[in-house]
Amino acid sequence: MQNTASELLTEMCALIDAHAGAGVATAVDGLLLGRTSSGVEPEHSLTAPLLVIMARGGKRLLLGDRVHEYRAGELLLVTATLPVTGHFFDATPEAPALALALVLRPSLIASLSLEAPAPPRARRDVPSPAVSTGPVDTDLLDAAVRMLRLLDHPADAPVLAPLIEREILWRVLTGPHGGVLREIGQTRSSLWYVGRAIAWLRENYAEPVRIEDLAARAGMSPSTFHRHFRAITALSPIQFQKRIRLQEARSLLVARPDDVAGVGHLVGYDSPSQFSREYRRLFGMPPGQDAARLRATTPRAT
Repeated sequence: MQNTASELLTEMCALIDAHAGAGVATAVDGLLLGRTSSGVEPEHSLTAPLLVIMARGGKRLLLGDRVHEYRAGELLLVTATLPVTGHFFDATPEAPALALALVLRPSLIASLSLEAPAPPRARRDVPSPAVSTGPVDTDLLDAAVRMLRLLDHPADAPVLAPLIEREILWRVLTGPHGGVLREIGQTRSSLWYVGRAIAWLRENYAEPVRIEDLAARAGMSPSTFHRHFRAITALSPIQFQKRIRLQEARSLLVARPDDVAGVGHLVGYDSPSQFSREYRRLFGMPPGQDAARLRATTPRAT
């Protein structure tokens, strides 16, 4: 008899708590674990396509003007690389927030999509947002727990993990989020076209950009590209590039806190005042002050 959702979440918490280390990666390929005991500090990051299941606590994710919240027993599905701001809640040292994530592989999703029932036909001019949340059913929880159990049986993982990964993705594909997940494996979808522009922006964030050139990379007219890009990412292409620039600058400033103007120039800002102004707007304080704070809270290698 299958365990109840409550029993599965309890076991999931125990397994994540036992195996979540300093990093997020695990010995099972594509399986990531997260544990945090404080939700006070917002996290700014560039997230990859992931399926996340929250086991305890919760998290709010801000993307553009959209807020996505998910709690224990709920999932987060991210289908594109996006600059996001995350904030955990209901997390304490006694009861840390716990989550697992599965890296999404387009080739596997494409293969499974061929066998999954066709989703309801969607309007072709309205692409799906790249972030969605919702409840996790018992079948999906059960598969996720079985994946976690492999951490206690590493010899079984090379054979069983790919089978359980397929099951997890199948559960999502045949559920309410199936249409969103399916787009990752489809060529010539809106996500695929916009993804080409996202990939270019990630690699060339410091370069000047014109919407017309990005649209050409995506094979769309400028107006169609702008509409689809915003529908998927909740940001305009220029806002997207700005977020990547500023997040990269923040990483660089930890090592170069006394070179604010130089770091701003490296990430594409010709005006130091504009760089400082936009940096403060996103992170809440001037670059130099933020860099000093980050250095004070970053563990030093010994």
